[in-house]
Amino acid sequence: MNSLLQTLYFTNQLRKAVYKMPTESDDSTRSVALALQRVFYELQFSDKPVGTKKLTKSFGWETLDSFMQHDVQEFLRVLLDKLESKMKGTCVEGTVPRLFEGKMTSYIKCKNVNVSSTRVETFYDIQLNIKG
Repeated sequence: MNSLLQTLYFTNQLRKAVYKMPTESDDSTRSVALALQRVFYELQFSDKPVGTKKLTKSFGWETLDSFMQHDVQEFLRVLLDKLESKMKGTCVEGTVPRLFEGKMTSYIKCKNVNVSSTRVETFYDIQLNIKG
């Protein structure tokens, strides 16, 4: 999770959008947006290690869940979903899909009959098989 948060922090357009999200009226214990703003702020200005406890708690993950190893892909999906929802209706709406969404086109053509089919699907992550 820490390496993912550092990667997101160094994605300049995302970091700027996160800072621009309005969080003034958010519940400080439940707001993923506010917790991520704090993590990014600490990464930017602190010389000390940055804690992620408030961020994981804002996800609604109980204490026991925090100690379990969450899949980083799952964490990213939940985080991006919450950010995308929070950004709706603001000046940074559309940032998440613009930065992270891809499109895949599936094309099928029948050899025996002159019929073809095309389908476009959006995705936020790609599964890679790693040998080793």
